[in-house]
Amino acid sequence: MYAPPRKLILASGIALAMSVMSGMVAAATDQEITDARQETQIWTTYALSPYLRAHDLKVSVHNGKATLTGVVEEEVNKELAKEIALGVGGITEVDNQIEVKPDYTPKPSAERGYGERIEDASITAAVKSKLMWSRYTDGLATTVETQRGRVTLSGTADSAAARDTAGRLTMSTRGVVSVNNQLVVDSNKPTAVDSAKSSMSKAEGAISDSWITTKVKSTLLYSSNVSGSDITVSTQGGNVTLSGKVHSGAERDLAVELAQNVRGVKSVDAKGLTF
Repeated sequence: MYAPPRKLILASGIALAMSVMSGMVAAATDQEITDARQETQIWTTYALSPYLRAHDLKVSVHNGKATLTGVVEEEVNKELAKEIALGVGGITEVDNQIEVKPDYTPKPSAERGYGERIEDASITAAVKSKLMWSRYTDGLATTVETQRGRVTLSGTADSAAARDTAGRLTMSTRGVVSVNNQLVVDSNKPTAVDSAKSSMSKAEGAISDSWITTKVKSTLLYSSNVSGSDITVSTQGGNVTLSGKVHSGAERDLAVELAQNVRGVKSVDAKGLTF
């Protein structure tokens, strides 16, 4: 019977051991990557939440178990943090060690956090879109800057009415805290506004009803003090019909004003808006 040399047996054993250890290291590395991804996902959601972003919450994940620590001022915020963690794929258990202290006040940060930057960018995009779609303003000729919900408009307007409309559209945008309207009225100097209005007056009839409907819906959804998701919009020949539920006559009037501002809209029928 053949007997393998002792050196061969030893070498085979070492190779087998290294193979097993390599597999264990790879498995451990994969788990660490998964843990890190889940931690990042939970933390990012906290940073985007207006109810949690100001709190110094910490997250640790190990093998599907998330451990939460930090301080909040209300029990509802602690529960929210737990539900967010449980909503992340692969998280099966949450050890919620967050303390509730009713007298706790989050320390304001001198610099904007991640969530605030994302929210400001979203506000800027919404304002620019509303100005671009408006028959009275040209968003591309207006500079929009947002800092913690405070919006600054700069550039030129061809009339005081256009300037005021830009300010109203901005102030009615969801998330806007205040508006610093620095638009300068210059009716003598040809601007992109003049060119845009000239082009739009020629192409007004070419704007499709579906485009108008989409822009009116988006404008309502972007706007505060309007239940945009509860309002149905339909357009035929540039004539817009609004229907659904609103909370007051003031909300209905604002919905009509916002719809009338959209390019291509000839008239707005709001008889279907009830409260």
